[in-house]
Amino acid sequence: MNAMTTPFTTTPPPGHVPVMLAEVLQMLAPRDGATYLDGTFGGGGYARAILAAARCTLWAIDRDPAAIRRGEALQAELRAAEGTSRLHMVEGGFGDMRALLEERDAPALDGVVLDLGVSSFQIDEGARGFSFRHDGPLDMRMGDTGPTAADIVNRTAESDLADILYQYGEERLSRRVARAIVAARAEAPILTTFRLAEIIRSVVPGDRSGIDPATRSFQGLRIHVNDELGQIRSGLEQALDLLAPGGRLVVVSFHSLEDRLVKQAMHRAAGRLPGPSRYDPRSIQARDEAPSFRLLTGRTLRPGEAECRANSRARSARLRAIERLPLVDIPATSPTERRP
Repeated sequence: MNAMTTPFTTTPPPGHVPVMLAEVLQMLAPRDGATYLDGTFGGGGYARAILAAARCTLWAIDRDPAAIRRGEALQAELRAAEGTSRLHMVEGGFGDMRALLEERDAPALDGVVLDLGVSSFQIDEGARGFSFRHDGPLDMRMGDTGPTAADIVNRTAESDLADILYQYGEERLSRRVARAIVAARAEAPILTTFRLAEIIRSVVPGDRSGIDPATRSFQGLRIHVNDELGQIRSGLEQALDLLAPGGRLVVVSFHSLEDRLVKQAMHRAAGRLPGPSRYDPRSIQARDEAPSFRLLTGRTLRPGEAECRANSRARSARLRAIERLPLVDIPATSPTERRP
């Protein structure tokens, strides 16, 4: 990784601590003249560090208008420091990165970083409705369009609501929670985070972990409202496809549903997933096709103890990285076939 070449500060904005930043930079290895994508700009912690690590160009995507405004402030800071901005902000979801970048004639990417899940800014702002630690409207949207969590909670059938909480929140008592929600909304609409958390806590007992009983249900609703797993599946496929030879994809995830999708996508690209049966004709083709990627992380990386003590959000973080193999020049004819 190159030494810092830009005069602007690498200090992230107050309230934002990028998780596993040193490991992300080590795996991404920013270099001068290269082009990178931060698919989840958020507070801009990764973006700022990448731009400071090398004289490179960075495209950044986020569907949160507040994140776009933070990115525009960073653009202004770069212009003041350098007379130009190497940062290009794009509003949208990273699951649509191919179309968003093609519309802007962006070149092939030398690296992509994705920080999955909800940002600290969204959690800490009560009006966004992501957290039961702050009372606010039951919204949970990362953008500003589509149904809110209140719409889902107050309109979804009990069985479907239970499925959402179980599949996306891994809440074992999802049926009990759904039943309680339906009973409560019959008396009055559920419109705030505190009200929903209160209903969930009334039927889900606490355990030794100390995790709030409402945590898993809130996660499930958030993932459903924002189609987060669909965004991840689409975004991973497109990111791998957009990488130039030698380009790297680095992903930080925060729970097993996210990490499972990342692991499967990367292992598939690197030829690590079990192949079809030897009786399946596709197995012959699979043996003939060499993988075009290599894993940079054989096993998932975890944050160190010091970072976990300093930043509680880092405790569940997992990092995986993969690299597209460089192109190998193959002569038009083999040496034995060349004529003198």
